[in-house]
Amino acid sequence: MGFGLMDSLFPIFFFLIFGIVIAMFIVVIVKGAGQWSRNNRAPLLTVDATVVSRRADVSHHMGGAGDAGMSHSSTSYYVTFQVDSGDRMELRVSGKEYGLLAEGDEGRLTFQGTRYQGFIRSIENV
Repeated sequence: MGFGLMDSLFPIFFFLIFGIVIAMFIVVIVKGAGQWSRNNRAPLLTVDATVVSRRADVSHHMGGAGDAGMSHSSTSYYVTFQVDSGDRMELRVSGKEYGLLAEGDEGRLTFQGTRYQGFIRSIENV
């Protein structure tokens, strides 16, 4: 009786929200594939650089029904390098690399697009 309007609107809202979620997944996948492709086409460069800052980004995730409501976290590590021209770039690094780099370290940075490849500290700074 009173559910006529609700019965007719629910499928519309359901498919609208479902479509938005699917579209968001597609956008994320396309952006990731585009960045991956640009990195692969970029030249592998090695430049003099200085570590100017480091940061860790911790993300918390709530588990689903199979995880019995458990919480998980993951950490992404980033280091900002300054090159001789004064330009700065922030690159994602592994936890091991993050632990080995300190602000003020000088050396040779190797990267490809936005992909960190390595950093060799100058002997004078060791």
